[in-house]
Amino acid sequence: MASVVENIGQVGIDMGRAFHDTLSFAGRIVMRMFDIRTYNSATRVVLLNQIYFTAVQTLPLFFVGSILFGSLLIGVVFKIIMDLGLANYLGKVLVGLLVIELAPLITALLIALRSGSAINAEIAVMKVNREMRTLEAFNINVIDYLFIPRIVNGIVSVALLSSLFSIVVVVSGLLFANIFFGMSAAVYAGTLLDSANSGDLILSIVKAATFGFFITMIPIRSGFAATDELTSVPITVLRGMVKVFIAILIIEVLSLLIRMI
Repeated sequence: MASVVENIGQVGIDMGRAFHDTLSFAGRIVMRMFDIRTYNSATRVVLLNQIYFTAVQTLPLFFVGSILFGSLLIGVVFKIIMDLGLANYLGKVLVGLLVIELAPLITALLIALRSGSAINAEIAVMKVNREMRTLEAFNINVIDYLFIPRIVNGIVSVALLSSLFSIVVVVSGLLFANIFFGMSAAVYAGTLLDSANSGDLILSIVKAATFGFFITMIPIRSGFAATDELTSVPITVLRGMVKVFIAILIIEVLSLLIRMI
């Protein structure tokens, strides 16, 4: 019994230490992000390349996926609303559930699966190949040159793609509103505007940016923690992605609590 309690306590201590280290690293990153000296010419080039690879290059696939998945969500939601006779709450459900809650969450999950794992593996391989030491030998700040562009890219990409997903959902909703309720475009637009709240919309953007920050920062920190052995790469990627999904759940719960206050 004592050993079980000891093991549970050790797990709790390890989780607390990992949480503290993650927040400390996040604080260092935020300080560098708001330092204008961070964004030299080399950093700006890397940042533009990262935004291209994450947001622009995946835009066609993301757009098609948004149409398919967004239409599926809209169809399910409208069917439930019609069956329960909740047509008066149509605008609140669309704005509150799909635009504010699900759009940033789904976007974050997609970007985490595609780019988060790639960033984790990239940083881990660089650590194994001692490329980090090479950069430091040439007096190149690793945080400014490698970390900041990828994290800022995550913030910008998730915020922009989440907005695109929201637009697709709203446009799809017009079609379904006409089919299920015979609602015109003017009435549909008025319903959404009456239900939209500037505070909730700001929270949605902040939430998407927060998702973008952590789904890139955590893989970077995980990859940077890799050892010099090649076998450590898949281990750090697995651990990093588990932490990413835990962070996504925590952010989602916190955003719900904030909206309830």
